[in-house]
Amino acid sequence: MKFYTVFLFIMVPLLTSCTVPHDSNPSAQRVQYLTSEKMQALKLPFSEAVRVGNLLFLSGQVGVLPGTLDLAPGGIAGETRQALDNINKVLQDNGASMDDLVKCTIMLADIGEWGDMNKVYATYFPKHFPARSAFATNGLALGARTEIECIAVFGEDKDGQ
Repeated sequence: MKFYTVFLFIMVPLLTSCTVPHDSNPSAQRVQYLTSEKMQALKLPFSEAVRVGNLLFLSGQVGVLPGTLDLAPGGIAGETRQALDNINKVLQDNGASMDDLVKCTIMLADIGEWGDMNKVYATYFPKHFPARSAFATNGLALGARTEIECIAVFGEDKDGQ
């Protein structure tokens, strides 16, 4: 009961005082759910990406060959490469690039493969590295070795303009 009272006393006023920035252009904050025709054909229950203003939230990508649910050969290195190629394709299809990524989350079936994944991952970012988290899971979809999800900031507001 004491925790609950403290939570209400501190958090409720804090949360109710938060405001979401209002853009004078209402369409700038419109949510767009984006999925390519190839992905639509697979009838999976998610969008490849969701755009809100100049933010692009990408769904996690496993290393499946384009238009299929078949994992790329080559273990963690091959799957990481394919997952990042898939991410690059989603970004390009939506007017962004790997340079626009600001945050990536890496999920690994085996944390012992982190080093091998990291070697491939690093080759995709010649200019700068996005902020990143990595952790091991207790299994990934399709028996994948890795899943990577990212957030991009792009467009005219990318550089604070």
